[in-house]
Amino acid sequence: MKKSENIVVGISIGDLNGIGGEVVLKTFEDDRILEFCTPVIFASSKTIAYLKKHFQSEINFNDINKISDLVLGKVNVLNCWSEIVTIDFGKEDLKIGEYAIKSLEAATKALKNGDVDVLVTAPINKHNIQSDKFNFPGHTDYLAKELEGESLMFMVSDSLRIGLLTDHVPVKDIVEHITSHLIEKKINTVYHSLQNDFNINRPKIAVLGINPHTGDNGVIGHEDDTVMRPTLNKLKESGKLVYGPYAADSFFGSNNYKNFDAIIASYHDQGLIPFKTLSFGQGVNYTAGLNKVRTSPDHGTAYEIAGKGIADENSFKEAVFMAIQIFKNRLDYKQLTSNPLKKGERKEYDN
Repeated sequence: MKKSENIVVGISIGDLNGIGGEVVLKTFEDDRILEFCTPVIFASSKTIAYLKKHFQSEINFNDINKISDLVLGKVNVLNCWSEIVTIDFGKEDLKIGEYAIKSLEAATKALKNGDVDVLVTAPINKHNIQSDKFNFPGHTDYLAKELEGESLMFMVSDSLRIGLLTDHVPVKDIVEHITSHLIEKKINTVYHSLQNDFNINRPKIAVLGINPHTGDNGVIGHEDDTVMRPTLNKLKESGKLVYGPYAADSFFGSNNYKNFDAIIASYHDQGLIPFKTLSFGQGVNYTAGLNKVRTSPDHGTAYEIAGKGIADENSFKEAVFMAIQIFKNRLDYKQLTSNPLKKGERKEYDN
């Protein structure tokens, strides 16, 4: 099997007391997925063996100590630690948070070095990962520091794509963060991602307002009139198909979202509540705008069902499929745009 035909998927194991390990095992129990990707789980063979036994999984894996030893078309477990980890499903544990970061850092390093092609992250607990050495609200902020580009949280399913102007920002601080510069930067990131990652040539983008009813002409806030609309008009004049701001309360219930290739929400819950309502279990959290591809499932650690063997792996599986497809789309886009014909130039063919 050739490397070019089999994409190497790096997987950070996430919080071991959550459902991450279970959904990873369930995803790769189906050998058919190994025909077009090679998973590398950044954890330890002892840990994965324990999870395999606990969940009575039939998965087979290749135990490796360095990335160069991976076997294409097999599930590989790269040892990031050697000691036995005490797993207590459903419990928040600072030590488990340390292992989640060990896995993430090793997987990110492999991604930066080109040892893996894409990264899929299992859920972490944002509280127990905090330390003097690691002080990030979550995956997205950490990867934005480690990788190149302008990161954007992009929630994606078959029928819906929602990007965020602000993500993990307290509600009281949202308005301070939303500037004309931020709006323009985030819309350009979404626009480029739709072209580069999803093969959409002329994307149509809807933007949701900041205030209820987009401010009602200043009665419920002025930011939509003074910041949002002028910025959207500027982007329209540049040729982008950008529309809004739309009142968020009726936008999804009226099915208006189906008329656009992507929607940009002003803040976290404005976008994620409708997304998870419409797509939960099938959606993917994609970090758009970076030079490398990273996806994750649309759920968290789910401590309440951890260890019970009932977690649904579909969102994690979709995250793997989407990472692979975006990687391929980027290669196609790069090939198509690497040497375009100059304006007015045409090829001559021999008769």
